[in-house]
Amino acid sequence: MVPSRLLSLGPRTVPGGVGHWTQVRRWPPSPRLLSDSCGDHAKHQEPPRKKLLSEKKLKRHFVDHRRVLVCGGRGGDGVSCFHSEPRKEFGGPDGGDGGNGGHVVLRADRQVKSLSPVLSRYQGFHGESGGRKNCFGRSGALLYVPVPVGTLVKEGKEVVADLSCPGDEYVAARGGAGGKGNRFFLANENRAPVTCTPGQPGQERILFLELKTMAHAGMVGFPNAGKSSLLRAISNARPAVASYPFTTLKPHVGIVHCEDHQQIAVADIPGLIRGAHQNRGLGNTFLRHIERCRFLLFIVDLSEPEPWTQVEDLKFELEKHEVGLSERPHVVVANKIDLPQARAALPQLRARLGPNVIALSAATGENLEVLLLRLQELHSRHVGAELRW
Repeated sequence: MVPSRLLSLGPRTVPGGVGHWTQVRRWPPSPRLLSDSCGDHAKHQEPPRKKLLSEKKLKRHFVDHRRVLVCGGRGGDGVSCFHSEPRKEFGGPDGGDGGNGGHVVLRADRQVKSLSPVLSRYQGFHGESGGRKNCFGRSGALLYVPVPVGTLVKEGKEVVADLSCPGDEYVAARGGAGGKGNRFFLANENRAPVTCTPGQPGQERILFLELKTMAHAGMVGFPNAGKSSLLRAISNARPAVASYPFTTLKPHVGIVHCEDHQQIAVADIPGLIRGAHQNRGLGNTFLRHIERCRFLLFIVDLSEPEPWTQVEDLKFELEKHEVGLSERPHVVVANKIDLPQARAALPQLRARLGPNVIALSAATGENLEVLLLRLQELHSRHVGAELRW
């Protein structure tokens, strides 16, 4: 009889009689044996992919304005002490000064796309107190706060900084000065001063950060006009596309690459509706993102009745947001030309808005090259002229 101790082990041989050996295997088989048999199947399984966030969840992570309380570091205190050494009775004062408090610095970072990682309060690093033997305290380190490129810094209603280029910095709050030790007050009239001063508190300010997207061209249109589909067609940006209004809840920026190695940034702005300046729909507060755009693209849904009225309504909403915004150089783009009713309305649209209307289809890619050539022409005319100047 084979002992149970042998059955509980893995495959091994036990004596089964005179001159015979029997191999005993465990039952049920171990998980390792089952995993070996399914190894080939596991090799063909794809690794789990990161689940894409919906447009509504992305909206929660996109913040374009923030109120921030910034406080500079406090300076270190000065020290009052005297030199002590054998056989040296009058060593004199040797208290060192305190270190200065650290500044809070805003820095424009290309990798930051939103103001969501910016906290509501920042405290600078404090300076260290002075020491004996005229040792000065260590100053507080600079505290850098990364913000997106294109951030406006306001104090009240006054714009104090415009961080429009990568690497731009602005000292939001200065640290306090360090206190003086009694060595600082040594004079001929007072050879043994005991006076020392404390460190000064840092500067405290309330700042308002406002993000304005940096782009050369801004796309403006009604909901479901095809702005996001057009941005996907001419760039590598991947905004959400769906058949319901207000699919885009935050601005998207795509880069259009031209043949002469030019790069044109195009911003997709959430849809406007009539009365957006009265806070209807999504309102018009996000129009701040096209205030920096040199030229505009009015996207018109050609399948809607009387599509030329869309341009008039869009210009009206732009003027309500900022005077003169609708007078910037622009191009009217008639989208959805692939639909039969849209192609029939094109002659009437050009009769009212002029022959320079670009008719295309973002879904099929028809006449996209005409828009790209027009974008390159506007970029070289308005942006290239500023670079040459």
